[in-house]
Amino acid sequence: MPLDRLPIVATTPAACCSPMTGVSMSVPDAVALATTLKALADPVRLRLLSIIAAHEGGEACVCDLTEPVGLSQPTVSHHLKVLVDAGLLTRDKRGVWAYYALVPGAVGAVLGHVGEHLGDRVGAWAPRQQ
Repeated sequence: MPLDRLPIVATTPAACCSPMTGVSMSVPDAVALATTLKALADPVRLRLLSIIAAHEGGEACVCDLTEPVGLSQPTVSHHLKVLVDAGLLTRDKRGVWAYYALVPGAVGAVLGHVGEHLGDRVGAWAPRQQ
């Protein structure tokens, strides 16, 4: 069910339900956060963010990003556009090349938003062992 069609939950608890003690995420916040998390939920995009962050000055030309991820320039450009649209990267066109940089605080804001609503309710995250 799409998030914008979620049913409205009653604000008064029924006899069998425990009351909410915190603030839950609104539907618009959930939709916006889900869009950003979808952008992050791709291994290539995570690598691109990591590669850009590791470059001197925290920015990289698209020409420097194709070889490390082993994809064609149009495919890398698509992934970068998704990250720009999600508000995680900025794009600066210089001549024929585009340079990308992390938006300061964007990744931390996403983590903070998730932590605000779920942080105390879930255990510490650890990557799965392969």
